[in-house]
Amino acid sequence: MSTESADRTATPRATRRDRRADLLKPHELAALGGLEFVARHVVEGFIAGLHRSPHRGFSVEFAEHRMYQPGDDLRYIDWRMYGRSDRYYIKQFEEETNLRSYLLLDVSASMSWTSAEGVLPPKLWYAKQLAASLALMLVRQGDAVGLLTFDDAMRSHVAPRGGRRHWHELIRTLEAVRGSGRTDPGSALRDLAGRLRRRGLVILISDLLVDPEATRLALRFLRHRGHEVLVFHLLDPGERELPGVGEVRFVDPETDEELPVSAADVRREYREAVEHALEEWRRELAPQGIEYVLAGTDEPMAHALRAYLHKRERLG
Repeated sequence: MSTESADRTATPRATRRDRRADLLKPHELAALGGLEFVARHVVEGFIAGLHRSPHRGFSVEFAEHRMYQPGDDLRYIDWRMYGRSDRYYIKQFEEETNLRSYLLLDVSASMSWTSAEGVLPPKLWYAKQLAASLALMLVRQGDAVGLLTFDDAMRSHVAPRGGRRHWHELIRTLEAVRGSGRTDPGSALRDLAGRLRRRGLVILISDLLVDPEATRLALRFLRHRGHEVLVFHLLDPGERELPGVGEVRFVDPETDEELPVSAADVRREYREAVEHALEEWRRELAPQGIEYVLAGTDEPMAHALRAYLHKRERLG
């Protein structure tokens, strides 16, 4: 054996923990640990990537404090923080946060599905992980963030606030979420519109197995009220492409209705129908100023987080 080949075999491969968590495949992420642990590592990896890129202006401080700037009221200096760090920090109150945001999470029965048990996580796992990571980024940016979960009605609600303790409250709510019921984001969006007193950012995370017209109407209503809207459409790879041969059963997880078909007979038509539906979401939402992001549940979190960051940067 040559020296070169010996050196090559002696070098250990990078472990999952050595790599940026935001670039890991979802099944690798799921093996790392619980929701809070993974979300922290995803966001830390993503921010580390930003600091090595041309992106600027993303704060990594929590909403409770920010660095002192000339002209700030000295009454709000946190002297305990000064004693620990020898730096001046200003106590930042909730009304001083930059943006008020809401995460709307679809927790209907269809979100519990995966096309590859043990290989791909369910859509709901991906959605909870994305929501936790987005919430952490929002509070680190100094924004207030709330959470609303829904199926055909609102299931849980956490009012928007900022800070580390509030993020832990959001994590506890997300950990308790289970998928059940039918999907009707329209009612949740209308409920949210009635609660919002200030213009803000609304982020919908759903597989969009819904009445499209009713959902788009509710999203347009939010835009009409002056809110910014970002839609994450979660898609399992098995929903986009049928297997090449064999019999398949289409099962509606919310009604248990089944339809057996030959995959070979309908594969092309199925793919075309899915692509048409995805394009229709893009085409209908874009003119309204609603950003639409397709997020595959087999993709690293970095893709979705970049889409959020581009939206957040434009809001100032």
